[in-house]
Amino acid sequence: MDWWKHDRFGMFIHFGLYAEAARHEWVKNYERLTNDQYQVYFDQFNPDLFNPREWARQAKAAGMKYAVLTTKHHEGFCLFDSKYTDYKSTNTPIHRDLVREFVDAFRAEGIKIGFYYSLLDWHHPDFTIDQHHPQRPADDTAYARLNKGRDMEKYRQYMRNQLTELLTKYGKIDILWLDFSYPGKHGKGREDWGSVALLKMIRKLQPDIIVDNRLDLAGVPGGADFATPEQVKPEELKNNYDGLPFETCQTFSGSWGYYRDEDTWKTNVQLLTLLITSVSKSGNLILNVGPTGRGVFDYRATRALDSIGQWMHFNNRAIYGCEEAPAAFSVPAHTLLTYNPAAKRLYLHLMDYQGGKLVLKGYKGKVKYAQFLHDASEIKREENGDDLVLTLPERKPGFTVPVVELML
Repeated sequence: MDWWKHDRFGMFIHFGLYAEAARHEWVKNYERLTNDQYQVYFDQFNPDLFNPREWARQAKAAGMKYAVLTTKHHEGFCLFDSKYTDYKSTNTPIHRDLVREFVDAFRAEGIKIGFYYSLLDWHHPDFTIDQHHPQRPADDTAYARLNKGRDMEKYRQYMRNQLTELLTKYGKIDILWLDFSYPGKHGKGREDWGSVALLKMIRKLQPDIIVDNRLDLAGVPGGADFATPEQVKPEELKNNYDGLPFETCQTFSGSWGYYRDEDTWKTNVQLLTLLITSVSKSGNLILNVGPTGRGVFDYRATRALDSIGQWMHFNNRAIYGCEEAPAAFSVPAHTLLTYNPAAKRLYLHLMDYQGGKLVLKGYKGKVKYAQFLHDASEIKREENGDDLVLTLPERKPGFTVPVVELML
């Protein structure tokens, strides 16, 4: 986990047939589309501008250190050349193994590789119809009739086969993101997935891989490596979840897949607040991009990545290798703290910039130098009783969130 705790910031990529519908990655579920109705997206799938080298360049420029791609989402469509299905990218007009190209491109940029694989599959004939299936009935008594002839053991074997392909054909895989469990009536949990045996197989195939917590294995030793609070507001994040470090997964807008007409895009302030807050609680942030049906990042996502990249280029020391600050350091109003224990440096993120005197209560004798991180310009300081007083310029530096670096 050491590299993951150091790197702190990753890119999620949700790409599939739903990019063509362009109205949410759950469009098949929401509109209760049948396989026949959904087939048009498979027949038309041809992301002719797909260039994962450009994706990787954008991720690297934004300061992201790892990336996770949807190899198969709930719709069941595979972006890799699986021998266990015909429902794959190599059988569409593009005729390419997009997972292979993703791996090669991101690995070339020094970005660690993660695979997302959906436990759900709304296309597979043996995946039993449940509460999330597009063909779910309105009447509880109809499930047994609809599932006659479906065999979850056959589907479990299909999952094992495909995960074996993903974990043996593409070199070292750093992260596996399995999604998701919903135990209970007309749901699915650890018994439905065969989660214990599945995880043992995964760890045998890739001993150094880290795995998320969506296999419904809470309480099972080694059942997960990190928690995955989804779309959580910054103020709601905790420093651990049942003893697990966390990675909050977040979207730039309101959906994971490309959604043409959705317009609740987060601002640069909101995105940086998510990143800084996550690290200030010893957690990670993975930000999602949903490429268009032609295989490129939407201009709004590119604009957001560029803004984050500008900040990260000058301020990444306050992110990489950092964690929650020791309790001995009080947090002034309108700020967030991150701390690098190896470098013995504390980072004061000025979330609501106010020039003039900034009082750091109880900091007397703890700081030997203070500077703005973006330009290494000194910030004058003086001690007053038990406190340290910083004198900030009245004019805010040209960054959304200026950062003060304190050498302890």
